[in-house]
Amino acid sequence: MIRLTRFDGSNFVLNSEIIQYVEAAPDTIITLVTRDKTMVRETVEEVIDKVIEFKQRIFRGDLEFKRDPDDEIIE
Repeated sequence: MIRLTRFDGSNFVLNSEIIQYVEAAPDTIITLVTRDKTMVRETVEEVIDKVIEFKQRIFRGDLEFKRDPDDEIIE
């Protein structure tokens, strides 16, 4: 799960396993395997870094996730 920011400033948490691709057009658009799309403030590189960091945490066994109660979770 990665924490991202919508353009209105609200945060949400995305299941990174369902990302099909990320593109800059020029804003960052994430397309999910469900074909849903979402636009975020983070750059493509930042999204990639967040996914890599999350997967590294999984392999290290460091899965503690501090949830912000205002986050919307998208799975």
